Amino acid sequence: MPKTKGRDVLQFAVLFVLAVLFLSPILIVLMNSFKGKFFISDTPFQFPNGQTFVNLKNYTEGVVKTGFFNAFGMSLFITVCSVAVIVLLTAMTAWYITRVKTRFTKLMYYVFVFSMIVPFQMVMFTMTKTANILHLDNPAGIIVIYLGFGAGLSVFLFSGFVKSIPLEIEEADLIDGCNPVQSFFHIVLPILKPIAITVSILNVMWIWNDYLLPMLVIGTEYRTIPIAIQYLKGGYGSIDMGAMMAMLVLAILPIVVFYLLCQKYIIEGVVAGAVKG
Repeated sequence: MPKTKGRDVLQFAVLFVLAVLFLSPILIVLMNSFKGKFFISDTPFQFPNGQTFVNLKNYTEGVVKTGFFNAFGMSLFITVCSVAVIVLLTAMTAWYITRVKTRFTKLMYYVFVFSMIVPFQMVMFTMTKTANILHLDNPAGIIVIYLGFGAGLSVFLFSGFVKSIPLEIEEADLIDGCNPVQSFFHIVLPILKPIAITVSILNVMWIWNDYLLPMLVIGTEYRTIPIAIQYLKGGYGSIDMGAMMAMLVLAILPIVVFYLLCQKYIIEGVVAGAVKG
């Protein structure tokens, strides 16, 4: 018993230290979002006090300078539509290549898995040129590009989960008169809810915070939040640090809330998908 208790204390101490390390950057950004820009460089780790506190000035100025609400709407549109398309189409793809056992579906599965290890930097220049040729350099077109880059991991996770679903459930639905498409939406898709939420969380965090792909494809004409925040940089390398910290807080807040509401499904979905391999 003493050995077990000591091990629990050690585990708690390690997890506590890790939690502090992971949360400290967010806390530092939050503290500095209420400071004057000159105090951020001098006392970045000090809590705001009467001398450094600037109320909500950083937030109001940042919202005006960046056009934050327009950028928020653009980020929300791209993120929601991209994630919805990724979840639906990759779930159907994973279900098909798992249930239909042919050389073609096996090859498809390994192509999706291989796409996970291809660095984005390797294809970004050719991808940008191709996007321009195919007229995908707009908010609707970038959804297709996100589908391509997000399909590998999503199909991999969905495939593992589909293997854990008894085939007899689908066969019973087919006997009742449903076609394969109806069987997928009536039976398979509801069962895929845990892993679908996991895939959604992972893709939401990636797409919402992505800077490079929107900058390369849609540029500054359609500003997402990461692109809009860059406009707080002035001439000769000057940066309005107070407003930037405030906008980072507003950018982080939605994704943190979303993650906290759905975090329990991440481990549940991944573990359930690993039941059969």
